[in-house]
Amino acid sequence: MSEEHDGMSPTELYETIHDEVTRVLVGNEVVVERLFLALLTGGHVLLEGVPGIAKTVTAESFARASGLSFNRIQMTPDVLPADVTGTTIYREATGEFEVQRGPVFANIVVADEINRATPKTQSALLEAMGEQHVTIETETHALPDPFLVIATQNPLEMEGVYELPEAQRDRFQFKIRVGYPGTEAEHTILDRFDSDPELGPATITQVIDAGDIASARQAVADTFVAQPVKDYLLEIVTATRDSAQTEIGASPRAALDLLHAAKARAAVEGRRYVVPDDVKHLAVDVLAHRLVLNTDAELSETTSVDTVEAVLETIDAPSGDIAAAVPDERDE
Repeated sequence: MSEEHDGMSPTELYETIHDEVTRVLVGNEVVVERLFLALLTGGHVLLEGVPGIAKTVTAESFARASGLSFNRIQMTPDVLPADVTGTTIYREATGEFEVQRGPVFANIVVADEINRATPKTQSALLEAMGEQHVTIETETHALPDPFLVIATQNPLEMEGVYELPEAQRDRFQFKIRVGYPGTEAEHTILDRFDSDPELGPATITQVIDAGDIASARQAVADTFVAQPVKDYLLEIVTATRDSAQTEIGASPRAALDLLHAAKARAAVEGRRYVVPDDVKHLAVDVLAHRLVLNTDAELSETTSVDTVEAVLETIDAPSGDIAAAVPDERDE
């Protein structure tokens, strides 16, 4: 790690990328935060909302500001798995087969309208998201590091969409529901783009680099989690499994994703340790999309978000001085 990056904290790094991205975006601060947390922890993000509310613009703007390699895949019903991962082609000039890498070979991959692709094509991302490598014609190929999939999807009520299977949803660290902007934010959007019609992701400039990201990721890894906070996190996850409203609760992968996200939020907040509020703040976006509700819950129109929020209301956060449990700085 180079010394020039040692002085930039995760807080400063987040503020830098946030300020650049929000030159174009208005009212999507939560999305920018979650994308940044995912980048620091090796997670992936699913954005859901109706067309026209800047899901793709958000993803592309974040990718450009990060300075990492970026590809976008428009996931339509005719997209094949090989169109995502790649294939082998025969070169007549050499008489040999050559691997043609697909668009998944980038640091940040935007899978636009992922639930318009067929389940077979959706599943092509599973290996990439879970293992950070793909298999092309029996050969395994490593993907770049860092690797972040930002997928957008339309609500299931819309025509021509396929529901993501449980295994696919579980690969996403966060699912964020992007709604319409408030009146004030929409006034700002109108004014900003009226005065500068060319404003868009192409106007975003790189403000951080790979060294910055590596330094921040190390700071996250070093963030301390006291045992009472871990117990609180696991109590929340277990409660989603025991809930009378769920058929399937949050997985062990979900628990790890929530732990890592809480550590990243603590680092961005300028702390060396996780507090219960870090866990509570992120629990809905990490856990809700992984739950499978039972028939009773569906008939009562209870949502998975309702279920996680109810769990959070029933579990008391640990009290006491969490900071006092933080060990002294270790010798380098």
